[in-house]
Amino acid sequence: MRQTSSPVTHSLAELRAVIAAAARRAGRDPDEITLVAVSKMHGVELIAEAIEAGQRAFGENRVQEAHAKFPALKARHPDLRLHLIGPLQTNKAREAVRLFDVIESIDRPRLAESLAAAMEKEGLRPDCYIQVNTGAEPQKAGIAPEQADRFIAEARQRWGLPVTGLMCIPPVDEEPALHFALLREIARRNRIERLSMGMSADFETAIHFGATELRIGTAIFGARPVAGNVT
Repeated sequence: MRQTSSPVTHSLAELRAVIAAAARRAGRDPDEITLVAVSKMHGVELIAEAIEAGQRAFGENRVQEAHAKFPALKARHPDLRLHLIGPLQTNKAREAVRLFDVIESIDRPRLAESLAAAMEKEGLRPDCYIQVNTGAEPQKAGIAPEQADRFIAEARQRWGLPVTGLMCIPPVDEEPALHFALLREIARRNRIERLSMGMSADFETAIHFGATELRIGTAIFGARPVAGNVT
């Protein structure tokens, strides 16, 4: 009897096809774009289905939730890459360095300093992305665009962080292309190659502007549960 694919497997296949088509329209190689499956508030069963379907990069918002789900998964699948995409408190820096392969939400000097100290103690150097608040939204994390160049230089030279990428979340009520273009320009000035931008509603536009990581959750896993057990 033929086994039917799960909804997660089906969603991933459809999404990968759309990403590949968008990349080709932009004159890009689809293989240079990483799909980061945003698994926050979803349980390990759905994550395991995605892994079975070949997904290897995942994004989590909170250190505590990721710690409850991913150590065992990473032990079984050493090639998994875990991205921290939510705000990080300085007192969680050491745990984040232990758990994550990429920390995308670096946005202030104190956090950069804490991460540098944690990396030295742990002997680990996850990739570091600077989060830029391209819309200058007061309720949103991220360094101001006009301060980005200086902060990137300090993060590299003063604290020795391996800054390899930038991340942004455009305002929901503005044209995302303007924000993606701004992030791309900041990256160009600072010789940064990785751009984490684009989510379920705007990832095709992000691909056009050079996104190398797409953070997509709902289109893969469905709506996030309001509450419940995520382990």
